[in-house]
Amino acid sequence: MADAKRLKLYRNIGIIAHIDAGKTTVTERVLFYTGRSHRMGEVHDGTAVMDWMEQEQERGITITSAVTACLWRGHEIHLIDTPGHVDFTIEVERSLRVLDGAIAVFSGVDGVEPQSETVWHQADRYHVPKIAFVNKMDRVGADFDSTVRQIEEKFRTIPLPVQLPLGAESDFRGVIDLLGMQQITWLDETLGAEFETGDIDPELLPAAVEARENLVAKLGEFDDSLMERYLEGDEITGADLIPVIRKLTLDLKAVPVLCGSALKNKGIQPLLDSIVDFLPSPLDVPPIEGINPQTKEVEQRLSSDAEPLASLAFKIVMDQGRKLTYARIYSGVMRVGADVLNVSKQSREKVSRIFQMHANKRERVETAGAGELVAIMGLKTATTGDSLCDPAKPLLLEPVEVYEPVISISVEAQTRPDQEKLLDSLSKLSEEDPTFRYFENADTGQIIVSGMGELHLEIVLSRLDRDYNVRVRAGKPQVVYRESITGEAEGGAVFDREIGGARHFAGVDLFISPRERGLGNQVLNKIRDESIPESFFPAILQGIQDAFSSGTISGYPVVDIGVDVFGGTFHENVSSELAFRVAASMAFRNGFDKAGPILLEPYMSVEILTPEEFLGEVLGEINMRKGRVENIVARKAIQVIDAVVPLSRMFGYSTSLRSSTQGRATFTMHFSHYDLASQA
Repeated sequence: MADAKRLKLYRNIGIIAHIDAGKTTVTERVLFYTGRSHRMGEVHDGTAVMDWMEQEQERGITITSAVTACLWRGHEIHLIDTPGHVDFTIEVERSLRVLDGAIAVFSGVDGVEPQSETVWHQADRYHVPKIAFVNKMDRVGADFDSTVRQIEEKFRTIPLPVQLPLGAESDFRGVIDLLGMQQITWLDETLGAEFETGDIDPELLPAAVEARENLVAKLGEFDDSLMERYLEGDEITGADLIPVIRKLTLDLKAVPVLCGSALKNKGIQPLLDSIVDFLPSPLDVPPIEGINPQTKEVEQRLSSDAEPLASLAFKIVMDQGRKLTYARIYSGVMRVGADVLNVSKQSREKVSRIFQMHANKRERVETAGAGELVAIMGLKTATTGDSLCDPAKPLLLEPVEVYEPVISISVEAQTRPDQEKLLDSLSKLSEEDPTFRYFENADTGQIIVSGMGELHLEIVLSRLDRDYNVRVRAGKPQVVYRESITGEAEGGAVFDREIGGARHFAGVDLFISPRERGLGNQVLNKIRDESIPESFFPAILQGIQDAFSSGTISGYPVVDIGVDVFGGTFHENVSSELAFRVAASMAFRNGFDKAGPILLEPYMSVEILTPEEFLGEVLGEINMRKGRVENIVARKAIQVIDAVVPLSRMFGYSTSLRSSTQGRATFTMHFSHYDLASQA
């Protein structure tokens, strides 16, 4: 099959890492050495091709995942550069959902950092095979062996170092290739585009031989024929090892580890070779599965142009007021002018244009086949996670998991023209970013916007001004609380009212109890005496879901509660779905008030890296902010503190930490769990 031959040469990969590990610099070098771009962009001076937003160039960080494609050794590599900052974790999540493989970039100085762990586990959840690239080997304090050990310990995986660094810190000049047993040095005068291979320096040879023996022995544990040859003393070439490493990588049993310095233009070409050699093509990953909405049966689609079209919208971008839908095509062919069915929204739409993307530049194509990442224009209803399929063969794919926002601020327009554009602009921003929400408070008239952190909301306000020309005043950040209960209680209510000339009657009795933190809400039908016909239970369920949206303390959403509906009252001819929905909502509120309602707030996992001399000040401040220190580990001259702190106490912490440690300490935080609100 022609498309099988094409697909074998495809690699859909993402670059994932902690913030500032060098993902975008690695991507820029990949584009330069593959000939995709003709100049080398730099993050620090705002010229990186993949960081094209003004906000990214100013801050020197990646905010939105950018898609591009390049060629290497006859293979077409589709590449997504993802953000490292925890506030933009949805960008990583939706990218990993549609990718087949990933390069995890680590700083050789800092090793495995908190956000590295987050993105690694996100990749594991989607069964994405990975290569590790230990970057910044030219920096003072870079330690390849330590990073490899951390990968093994923290991710409980088998790292397979296929290279050793050649030289250290400022003397770093290349790598020792353990597969071909040769050393590779890069020529600075060619910006790393050219390199020389040669024999390994005699003083480094013993360490290289030992490392290769360890690699072959480790691989032999998984491959009997390789072990036999190893024990018999046969010569084993790099070509013998590559298929074994590839299989272990695809099975998520091991991770090849490479090293280099992207900023100093060293180590990128072998990384490209490893993408081709070790990461999967669309044919290597299991067929995509989904649910047929008509039969409710699970169906599969092979990665082939001959199959019916099945694709997933994984990102929405508003481009000069027009909607651009990024999609991964899993099977079939998408054509300009053809109809597609948005299975998630049950709406038919026409594909007006298809683009191959290169960051924010695009190239029009008439068709796109299985395995491709494309951008589509013309889809009005599509949102992140929607399934776009052949109208005759619908398939509902697993959507992208979306995180709940944890921080809110109020915004108000500065002028009347701004006021008129504000809601429309917020609507477009929320369509692009599922972790950004907004609503108008009916009581106060305030518009409340919610996001994943202070930086997230700062970027949203900046985009309102620059992209939509809407100026707003922002209130102070507010934490998004939740409500729950501490005890058990029964709740009951009767609704009996005349509406529109007709009587509506219903009675509902229920029992509510607390569930473990993080388990969410659960509603069970425990009606055994037929006091309420089964047909009314969906209306009761809807009424309770309505009540979950706002508790009785401060109107925050209600979480971690079990509800058992055990009885009620029904009258023939006057009972209605409306009455049961309202009665159920009233009964829940009645029980909630009696069950010891409490306020919960988001707690954040915080990791602080501080020089030892400031340890006391840092611990004192965590204590002052009602935090709980869970672990302190020494990492060379740095102390690593793991703590859990209420989000409400973390505002302004960045400035405070800098001033108390002379700017030498850093921290990262991400959402941990909801728990009892701390007292002032």
